[in-house]
Order: sequence, then C-alpha cells, then structure tokens
Amino acid sequence: MLARLLAEGPKVVATGGGGFMNAESRSQISEQGVSIWLKADFDVLIRRVRRRANRPLLQTPDPEGALRKLIDDRYPTYALADVTVVSDDGPHEMIAAKTMQTLMPYLDVHPVPQARPAATEEGIS
Repeated sequence: MLARLLAEGPKVVATGGGGFMNAESRSQISEQGVSIWLKADFDVLIRRVRRRANRPLLQTPDPEGALRKLIDDRYPTYALADVTVVSDDGPHEMIAAKTMQTLMPYLDVHPVPQARPAATEEGIS
C-alpha cells in the first residue's frame, strides 16, 4: 500500500509508529519521498497516549514501561529520517508550521519575499 501511495505523487503519508521500523518501507520512502520524524519526549508522549485507549502496544499493566521500551527500541531507527521536527504539546497547526519551516531548507526551497506596497508621497515623512 505504501508503494502505491508513494507512486501516486506528492502527498503526506503518516506511516504510524511502527511503519518506519520496516526496512523495506524506509527504502521506499527514501527512494520516492522525504521522511519526517515528529520527535517527542517521553512526557509529551505519555500525556498524549493517556487521552486515548486505542494504543494496543500500551495495553499492559505498565504502559509507562512499555512506552519507554518502544522509545528505546524505535528512536535509533526514527533518527534515520531525513528531517526531524521536535513535537511538543502545542497546537497541531504550530507543529505543521514548524515542519514546513524545517522541510523547506532540506528541499532547498526558499520563500519568495512578499512585495511591499510602493511608498506614496503621503506616506513619506
């Protein structure tokens, strides 16, 4: 499915926590896209996962311990991503803007300066 999505052209694909752990998936992403790691520390993650009960890997008597193990196991692989953006408890829009700001230099994209309105004689002092 990932290969099909990548072949369709530019888009954002969220692979989920374990998706990037698969070497074949990482290879496909590397060949046809840009990988972005939204990195969050333990405290941020545990606050997020406590809000929802749909995290099967954390349905254990010790969800904090399970999360620490996932971090220990996965973060070295996640660090292989092309771009890393630190994610915190801010609004989604803030993280999206931060991601774009981080991604632009990686892609060698530079914002076009906005044209300033021409000064008029009335506005000149």
